[in-house]
Amino acid sequence: MPANRQQYKNNLTLIRIWCIFASNTNIMARQSISFTEPNNDWLKNQVDNKEYTSKSELINDLIRQARKQQVQIDWIKAKLEKAENSGFTIDSKEQILAHSKSLFNG
Repeated sequence: MPANRQQYKNNLTLIRIWCIFASNTNIMARQSISFTEPNNDWLKNQVDNKEYTSKSELINDLIRQARKQQVQIDWIKAKLEKAENSGFTIDSKEQILAHSKSLFNG
């Protein structure tokens, strides 16, 4: 096989690998944000202590945590709204507590 044809095949292989990699990689948008000095110091401290490799990694992790927490809050709100809309009960506080504990403990 001529050298230039082999190089062509090698390049195609590299392009295929890159395409597979690129299709599985989330491309992140770049943002410029400002922090107060205490927040910037805290972020820098987390990176300096090797908790995270960069401020970007830390900020993305904080956002993921906040999004997960928001899902939980939304679930609780929905349950509360459903309960509030279902009407009142004549059960005492003690009866409600006992019933809740029995549901929780199985």
